Amino acid sequence: MRILITGSNGLLGQKIIKHCLAHSIAFLATSKGENRNPDCPIEYYSELDIANPTQIHEVFSSFAPTHVIHTAAITNVDYCETHPEECELINFTSVKLLFEESKIHNAHFQLLSTDFVFDGENGPYKEEDPVGPLSQYAQSKVNAENILLESSYSNTSIVRTIIVYGNAHNLSRSNLVLWAKDALQKHAEIQVVDDQFRAPTWADDLAWACMEICRRKKQGIYHISGPETLSIYGIVERIAQHFEFTMDSVKKVKSSTLNQPAKRPPLTGFDLTKAKNDLGYMPKTIEETLTLLS
Repeated sequence: MRILITGSNGLLGQKIIKHCLAHSIAFLATSKGENRNPDCPIEYYSELDIANPTQIHEVFSSFAPTHVIHTAAITNVDYCETHPEECELINFTSVKLLFEESKIHNAHFQLLSTDFVFDGENGPYKEEDPVGPLSQYAQSKVNAENILLESSYSNTSIVRTIIVYGNAHNLSRSNLVLWAKDALQKHAEIQVVDDQFRAPTWADDLAWACMEICRRKKQGIYHISGPETLSIYGIVERIAQHFEFTMDSVKKVKSSTLNQPAKRPPLTGFDLTKAKNDLGYMPKTIEETLTLLS
C-alpha cells in the first residue's frame, strides 16, 4: 500500500502516520502549510491545498498512491454555518477534485464523515439508516458522501465517526476530552450541555479502523466510534471521576441556552456491528483511553 493522507497535521492524520510508521507502510502526509508533526519525517511530507486542482494533480503524479485517506475538512460546525461558501469549497468541492484524481490512479478513496449526517431523532444509527442533515456542515458532508455513493467507481469507503479525541502535536483545535480535562484541572467554570448524546471516539482506534478498511480491501460505509453513547455532561463527569476532579465548576445547561448558529442532532451514537464483524473493531472505553492520556 501507498497511502496519501490529507489533513496530516490534524489529530486523526497524525494517528494514521503513527500507524504507517509502526507497520512500515509507505505514505505521503499532506496538509496546508508546513509540517507540524515532529514524528513525521520531512521527506514524507508535502504541502497541499486540497482546493487547488493543479497541486492535487502534481502530488498524485509524483507519489502515485494506491489509497487516499481524506481526513482534511472544516469541522467547526458553527464556523461552517456562518461561512457556507468556504464550507462548500473545503468539505465538498475538494472531495470532488481528490476523488476524480483518485479514479485516474485507480486508488481506493476513503472519505471521513460524521454522525451529524443524521438528525438525531432515532440514534444509535446503522450504516444504512437515512440521513437528515441539520446544518451547513452536515449538509456538506452528506453532499460529499453522495459523490462517492452515486459514482460507478466502487473502490471507495466512507468512515463516519463521532467526537474524535486524543493527544497529538501542535493541533490547531483542541477536542472535547482534552478541553474538559484542562478545565476541570484548573477549576475553570464551564457550561456543558446535558441534552446532546454522543459516542466519543479514541483517535488511535479510528486510525486503526481506517487502515484496516484499506488493508482488508473493504468498500462502502462504516460506522466507527467509541463503545458508549453518553450525554456531553456525562462524558465530562466520567473524566472528572477518572482523574478525581471535582465537578463544582461545571454548570449543566440545555443546548437552547447557548444560542449556537448551527443546530446539532440531539442523540446519535452508532451501531458498531458491521465494523466489529468486518474489521474486528474493538474500541476502547473512556476509562481505558484516559489512562493512556494520563
